[in-house]
Amino acid sequence: MLQQRSAPDSLIHIAHQQIKDILTNVTGVEYVMVCSSDGFELTSAYKKNVENTGKLAAVSSSILAMVQAFLSEINLYGCQSITLDAKNGKAFLSAVPNKNYPMLIVALTSQEVLLGQLLFSLKRCSEKILEADTHYSS
Repeated sequence: MLQQRSAPDSLIHIAHQQIKDILTNVTGVEYVMVCSSDGFELTSAYKKNVENTGKLAAVSSSILAMVQAFLSEINLYGCQSITLDAKNGKAFLSAVPNKNYPMLIVALTSQEVLLGQLLFSLKRCSEKILEADTHYSS
């Protein structure tokens, strides 16, 4: 089946609800975006405005693809997330391995974010998106 750049509006709506939940319930999260695996923004929620979100979506999908290629070279498979830690904040890239509409969740946070809470929330968000797609596909 051909993978499409965008997902159905109903699935994007579910994704938006899930990322808003992360933004609201995880202290330190400033920006969350869902983009297609080929680097196009599908939806976002934020407390802090981020410029050039189109470029952020494109670069994020490229980073995930490069890390997945690197991991396969060292015989590690199924890269689900990447954590980047900087002096002034953190960035998280999390794959949503949807068969029909593969996506990526990008979260930008302050340095003080509770890592475990965020990782759990990102995983739950991904699961809810996959679950919603299963209902729409069947």
